[in-house]
Amino acid sequence: MTTATVTPRGTPGKQAEKKPETKAGKKPGNQADKQAGKQAEKNAEPQFIPNIVVFACNWCSYAGADTAGVNRVQHSPNFRIIRTMCSGRVTPGFVLKALQLGADGVLVSGCHFGDCHYQFGNYRAVELFEKTKGLVRTLGLEEGRVRLEWVSAAEGSRWGEVINEFEGQIKALGPSPLNLHPKRSGQTA
Repeated sequence: MTTATVTPRGTPGKQAEKKPETKAGKKPGNQADKQAGKQAEKNAEPQFIPNIVVFACNWCSYAGADTAGVNRVQHSPNFRIIRTMCSGRVTPGFVLKALQLGADGVLVSGCHFGDCHYQFGNYRAVELFEKTKGLVRTLGLEEGRVRLEWVSAAEGSRWGEVINEFEGQIKALGPSPLNLHPKRSGQTA
């Protein structure tokens, strides 16, 4: 047996015996179980992870996302948020560009009617979103890849629900035909 100097807190210079490692202390079959688990992971088909872009109004929805974070509301991390001053500012071009650049789904989120910082921005968002849905249909994509939601600054839990629902919706649709490199579980960025 060998001895080593161990200095745990409060007892400097104390001698302790270091025991050599033996195979007897290991559980039988442990190594085989690990190898079987690794093989099963290799054989399992990687799961599709949606790439979601969220355009969020600065005054309500972005603050709602912040509230969700502060309150530790559990929701999917598979989205990128882009803060806009108003949901009425999100044109069809922004949504189509996000889809062109590989987004599997795009969520536009703004203030509830009557709460808009700019008074009529969310009404404008509805008009623009209807045009966007028409263009998405024209391109041959599913309408379910785009969504418009209202989330206030105090609705952190609603933010989490909307994100989780939309992620499930996009997973059901599968990767966008415009996304040439869909992300799969087990892949690094």
